[in-house]
Amino acid sequence: MDLIELHNITKTYLKGVQALTNINLKIEKEEFVFLVGPSGAGKSTCVKLILKEEEPTMGNIFINGQNITKLSKRKVPYHRRNIGVVFQDFRLLPNKTVYENVAFAMRVVGATPKEIRRQVPMVLGMVGLSDKADSYPYQLSGGEKQRVSIARAIVNNPSILIADEPTGNLDPETAWEIMKVLKQINRRGTTVIMATHARNIVDTMQQRVIALEKGRIIRDEQRGVYQYEG
Repeated sequence: MDLIELHNITKTYLKGVQALTNINLKIEKEEFVFLVGPSGAGKSTCVKLILKEEEPTMGNIFINGQNITKLSKRKVPYHRRNIGVVFQDFRLLPNKTVYENVAFAMRVVGATPKEIRRQVPMVLGMVGLSDKADSYPYQLSGGEKQRVSIARAIVNNPSILIADEPTGNLDPETAWEIMKVLKQINRRGTTVIMATHARNIVDTMQQRVIALEKGRIIRDEQRGVYQYEG
């Protein structure tokens, strides 16, 4: 079953800047997909369209069979509950502990205290941070911060996890630890879409690679490699 479908998507920003041109794309449930390409290729625009942070100029986007281009503003928060997002810069709340950062994501969607007490420790265990529950972000390494970010993104059991350059600020060894966590999440049934410039990770992981250049898909391979300079 196709989880995400982009039909004839074109996105033009103000002053005629063409970010995406006639994109057709299907991503199936439980896939692990790398979005690659140089800066300005359209990766971030794809992510923003799926999150409904941007609207396409032309075309339709279907998530779980629902046409999100026709969603009312009132329904957008419910759509986003199905999608976890991991950012390059972590975006943790500095005055909250690891446990509180993850619990906050559950409170936002109306989870009960009982659900939070059950789910948060389980997810922290999954990302290897059970012993850091009471630590604050300033006490953590970059890799630990990214694990908190991942825990927060998956705590509500989203069907899709979008990781936007999640290893961009990390050293190579830590980056691989994060990739192991993402692969584990994928094996549990979550579809993972990762935008990245990390050539060695893409080439080693041997997952589906969708390559963008100047707003067009120029390559879509089931076991692809990076193939870009820099």
